[in-house]
Amino acid sequence: MGWADKRILFAAGFLLTATAALAQLPPVPPAQGIPKPGPVVKGKPYQPQTLLPGGIVMPLYPAGSSFLNAKRVSEAEVYTMDAFVPGRVERIVNIHNPSIEVHLARQADNTGAAIILVPGGGHRTLVVGIEGIDPVPFFFNYGVTTIILRHRLRQDGYDAKVDAVYDLQQAIRLVRAHAAEWKLDPKKIGVMGFSAGAELTMAAAIQYPEFDAKNNAPSDPLAGITSRPDFVGSIYPGPSLFTKGGTPPIPKDAPPSFLVCPGWGDKVHAVWATEYFSAMLNAGIPNLEMHIYAIGTHGRGLSYREGTSLGTWPTRFTDWFRDLGFLNKPGVETLAARDVAAFVKQPPK
Repeated sequence: MGWADKRILFAAGFLLTATAALAQLPPVPPAQGIPKPGPVVKGKPYQPQTLLPGGIVMPLYPAGSSFLNAKRVSEAEVYTMDAFVPGRVERIVNIHNPSIEVHLARQADNTGAAIILVPGGGHRTLVVGIEGIDPVPFFFNYGVTTIILRHRLRQDGYDAKVDAVYDLQQAIRLVRAHAAEWKLDPKKIGVMGFSAGAELTMAAAIQYPEFDAKNNAPSDPLAGITSRPDFVGSIYPGPSLFTKGGTPPIPKDAPPSFLVCPGWGDKVHAVWATEYFSAMLNAGIPNLEMHIYAIGTHGRGLSYREGTSLGTWPTRFTDWFRDLGFLNKPGVETLAARDVAAFVKQPPK
């Protein structure tokens, strides 16, 4: 009998032994705490449910708001669950009552910074697993509060350039309104979007003056609270308002931006990232940073990516975040804020 035959017999014997051992073990109990959509209550807005334990879930708009589709606001969200990991929500569609889910930082480590996470999905679905849920524990370790945004989708009949952007702008105002309650620094509230979600962050980076002016009525409880993000992260972004030669106005106090994308393996998104970066750089906006990696593919959130350099981008982001002062204690003015203020004071060229 040759060595190869002996290996086959050994493997077969091992499998038989393991199977016999498993037969003697008690059955594995079912997974606990599985997230599921909330109930539908006729005539009332659907109440989104938390995706992670301890989340504070708040709708973006009050019942009856003109921003909402009254005919569909009662419909429940539809989840797609991870096929292998019990209880992990991968995707959500049918979002008609957009919301935020807040996960607070541990107070011993609290920096006062808050990141609103904006998942992508091509405006067809919301990839809340890798681009919403997974970043929460990562940033928790840095003393950063994270907020998962569930925004409306083109798939469900909404205009991504209007409705979804409004959802993000409203989320920024809502988080800032609760800053004192959640021990946040109101000058350290920003956004991080992925793919289609990054499109929304790049729009929010320059469109806040118009949104704030339109939503300043005395009847609006958030009137006077700005939707300007204090920082912007755009990860393998979709097209921006600068794509195809667009020249939208750039506010002089536009926030600093951090961009990441694979290059050759994700060329079109790298081009879109470069268009935004170049426009902001040419406008003189301070504290911009961009990384275009030689190797990599689109998507995958904060994943390790088989040890390639692209897999280290979260560390590059935290380096940038720390450099600009966002990881200091609450109430300490950031370098980003000082640089923006100094740039605003410069006479026009």
